[in-house]
Amino acid sequence: MVFGLGRKAKKEEPAQPAEELTAAEPGEAGTAASTRGQDGPFDESEVGSRDGFVDLGALLITPSEGLQLRLEVEEATQRVVAVTLDLDGSSLQLQAFAAPKTETLWDEIREQIGQSVGAQGGQVEEVEGAFGTELVAKLPAGLPDGSQGYRVARFIGVDGPRWFLRGVLGGPAALERPAAEALETLFRKVVVVRGDSPMPPRDLLQLRLPKDASATPPPAGPTLEEPERGPEITQIG
Repeated sequence: MVFGLGRKAKKEEPAQPAEELTAAEPGEAGTAASTRGQDGPFDESEVGSRDGFVDLGALLITPSEGLQLRLEVEEATQRVVAVTLDLDGSSLQLQAFAAPKTETLWDEIREQIGQSVGAQGGQVEEVEGAFGTELVAKLPAGLPDGSQGYRVARFIGVDGPRWFLRGVLGGPAALERPAAEALETLFRKVVVVRGDSPMPPRDLLQLRLPKDASATPPPAGPTLEEPERGPEITQIG
């Protein structure tokens, strides 16, 4: 499995993620609260051991044939702020955050994402999907031929015990539910390692490169406002 290291040009604001965008078609209805315990993503306390996982610190990832992991590093602090799973031409960015014991974050974060997208001239829509309420976002973007199009993004979020896990789907998985199935399966298998240390809500849980991994730097990436792996751009009209 290949590990890549990307860069973030600015200090990230975890609650207002505008750099990655994805789209979705309505899927099977459900709520994250009612399905997480039995279907995942899982808390560390719900798995027997870390054997068989790729250990990234706060996140344990299940290996998959053809899967590549890309750790995104904040340039100012050199800390790892996200991991992106690349599979079959699509991507899934993962970030885990500390959360209060008795409150959930996803409803509030969806609202803030909507405000951020709206400020950039985009549109958002809430849909019911396999992980409960999801967010579909569209941002204006120019096509290579000069015509106007838009970038589409699908945000999914799951509240766990004292943590919140956010996923952002890109590529074909952003536009087609069948193309997202493999990454959705990997999302369900993610294990979050919250740890026992007190942390303010919304603080990023610490990620790290596995000890036995060799990092392969990707080509120079764009700034924080542009995704390292851009979502699908669809022509309007």
